[in-house]
Amino acid sequence: MLDKEISEGCKRLKLSQNLAEKAQTITGENHQEYLLKLIESEIEYRQAARIDKLINKAGFYTIKTFQGFRFDEINLPNDVTPEYLKGLGFLKTKTNIVMYGNVGTGKTYLSTALGVEACKAGIETRFFRTAALVNRLSEAKRDGTLTIFMTRLLKAELIILDEWGYVPLDITGSQLLFEIISECYERKTLIINTNIEFSRWI
Repeated sequence: MLDKEISEGCKRLKLSQNLAEKAQTITGENHQEYLLKLIESEIEYRQAARIDKLINKAGFYTIKTFQGFRFDEINLPNDVTPEYLKGLGFLKTKTNIVMYGNVGTGKTYLSTALGVEACKAGIETRFFRTAALVNRLSEAKRDGTLTIFMTRLLKAELIILDEWGYVPLDITGSQLLFEIISECYERKTLIINTNIEFSRWI
């Protein structure tokens, strides 16, 4: 059998072991059909691996999808539909979203589902509890690595800030958070989840 040689060849060409495994099971009526099926299998594998990587990197506390989410239990603005949200139209226009409501009203669920959907579309996403992000920003500032952390964070196209306003922030934390918001303006998309009405943010 040539399994070992095929596996070694995949390594040298930086192809996945999925290709070596599929080479043993895929069939085709001719050489070209066999090769095409093998290539398609590798493309599908890489797409799935990229999605998994994006989801893992995003930092979701739990994975939620739209399956089981009840849109009829929340209030959406008149010009916002479930289809618009599911289609990620807000990302195309860099439109920010603020989800306001009491604890247990589905803000984290919906924002996570949107984040997972973005990852599935190949969009780099980050999910943070707001206080946890501020702590990391403060630590990076103390360590002299704030610029590096900010650069990595701002590679994401979608940043989700959960539990906004749940924990009081000191002046430094507020300034660092404002810097993130400022850097994202018209360049990235933010989703902010809060139980504090907008008039009390300041």
